[in-house]
Amino acid sequence: MSGSVPDHRWLILATIAAAQLMVVLDATVVNIALPSAQADLGFADSGRQWIVTAYALAFGALLLLGGRVGDIIGRKRIFLVSALIFALASLAGGAAPTFTVLVVARAVQGIAAAALAPATLATLVSTFRDPRERGQAFAVYGIVSVVGAAVGLIIGGFLTQYLSWRFALYINVVFAIPAFIGALAYLRREHPPKRQPLDLAGACTVALGLVGIVLGFSQAGSAGWSAPSTLVSLTLGVIFLAVFVLVERRTAHPLLPLHVITDRMRATSFGVLALVGVQMFAVFLFLSYYLQGVKGFSASTSGLAFLPFIACIMISANLVGTRFLPRFGPRIVLPAGMLLGVIAMLILSTLTPTTPYAAGVLPGLIAMGLALGAVMAPATNAATIGVAVADSGVASALVNTMQQVGGSIGVAVLSTVAASVTASRSRSGHEHLSASNLLADAATHGYVAVFLLSGGLFLLTGIVCATLFPDKTEYQRREANLDT
Repeated sequence: MSGSVPDHRWLILATIAAAQLMVVLDATVVNIALPSAQADLGFADSGRQWIVTAYALAFGALLLLGGRVGDIIGRKRIFLVSALIFALASLAGGAAPTFTVLVVARAVQGIAAAALAPATLATLVSTFRDPRERGQAFAVYGIVSVVGAAVGLIIGGFLTQYLSWRFALYINVVFAIPAFIGALAYLRREHPPKRQPLDLAGACTVALGLVGIVLGFSQAGSAGWSAPSTLVSLTLGVIFLAVFVLVERRTAHPLLPLHVITDRMRATSFGVLALVGVQMFAVFLFLSYYLQGVKGFSASTSGLAFLPFIACIMISANLVGTRFLPRFGPRIVLPAGMLLGVIAMLILSTLTPTTPYAAGVLPGLIAMGLALGAVMAPATNAATIGVAVADSGVASALVNTMQQVGGSIGVAVLSTVAASVTASRSRSGHEHLSASNLLADAATHGYVAVFLLSGGLFLLTGIVCATLFPDKTEYQRREANLDT
């Protein structure tokens, strides 16, 4: 079997899962701990954003570079180094005596994650070549990628409530140790056929472009869309990305070979992953706000409320990835998943401040879990199937880049919508409500508006999938060529 390690491939998958879980869990587990960290270290409210942004900027800006470096020097080497750095940065952040040390540690975590995340997915792509096993492996990867964020809410809530916010960073070491040992023992040391020079011009322009985009959307969520910092960041980001494309067209050894993104199936898959990244925040962020701010759930109880969501993702991803995707192809499977997403958002749009969890939230979570399980793993599979092994690192980096940029856009746009609707509802009267009830009512209307908008995006994404994805024969042809 070409490109696989028959005796150890499932242990390699376990290693990949541990590393990927560490990367995605870190995003939400730290967010839950921010209020406690602020109280302990004594920084201003504005500092919360930088603890999140320092990680997001480093991660998003350096993903393509990290993916290409893995292609050039070998994924085992980059996996080991980045996992070790991530663990050390987590220890430093957990022990941080000051706000500055914590922010620097978060930035170093982002740098390490930018190399580690593409290496994990690229290793999966090159290890699993049998179509059925590949479907199972991508189901596991998709489950970990989506579930990790929800698990972060649960673990973060318990660690913060019963131990300390510092353990929300220390927990990464628990995953880093088996990931490092597994990589050391089971990953093959690759010898790239020809050492290529690194495209420094491309690396600089794409990093600056992604920094501008991610920072711009982060600024929009806090300072507003018309703020000079937002407009300047977004404008510069677009300019640098345009320059990056020109550089890649002219260089002999591009950071991102343009054939990777001009392929119809891959380009559509990358777009779908970005749009789904936007929509995921409608559940993780705003439903958490609703449960804690409106329903009065504690952080740990709010995390536990997501358990049915996690179970449904696991069921759906495994079933769709191994049974439906090989048989029907992404053109049928992904729109069906998007339709489930529309149903989930319509259910959540009926929430009121008095809606019971079992009657309103739970059905929406079940439908959303089934939807994301049916979308994330197949979209990631379609984005990487048929890509040359030499380009698998940069293609894998693009998967993570799309999700990262989509998440940044989602936070900014959906936060703006929620704030605008909430403010409008607060000014519209309702004298019969007490001050606290008015606040809960206005906030709920803001979240409902987000759910409706997200439902519309699911519908739009489903139409895009049904229109742009090639038929199942093209997907099946690429599956058949995996062993050649």
